[in-house]
Amino acid sequence: MTAEEAVAVIVSFPEVTEGTAWGKPAYKAMGKFFTRLRAEDDSLVLMDVGFDEREMLIDVEPATFHLTDHYRNYPAVLARIATLDPGTLRGLLERRWRKLATKTQLKAYQAERDRQL
Repeated sequence: MTAEEAVAVIVSFPEVTEGTAWGKPAYKAMGKFFTRLRAEDDSLVLMDVGFDEREMLIDVEPATFHLTDHYRNYPAVLARIATLDPGTLRGLLERRWRKLATKTQLKAYQAERDRQL
């Protein structure tokens, strides 16, 4: 996947905007940190990935998923954009988006998804 394709997935979620987090360019959903592209290693920061799941992802797909010491104590994983599957990205971002969304936003999002099926 290219960075442009990853951004297309990121901004496909409702109420996602470009912003900054900790002085770095980032994407926010409903004003809260959603994800960011790490220029230093062409990776995405993916939040709400539990420690056990993160370990499994890194073990199964070490070419894609990795970690730096900075994120070791956070429920997060880093994913190299070039080898990241778009469906996997969408699934991990959807989990994060659902955590940040209000009940009203969740209902609207689900209704829209149901209409598309």
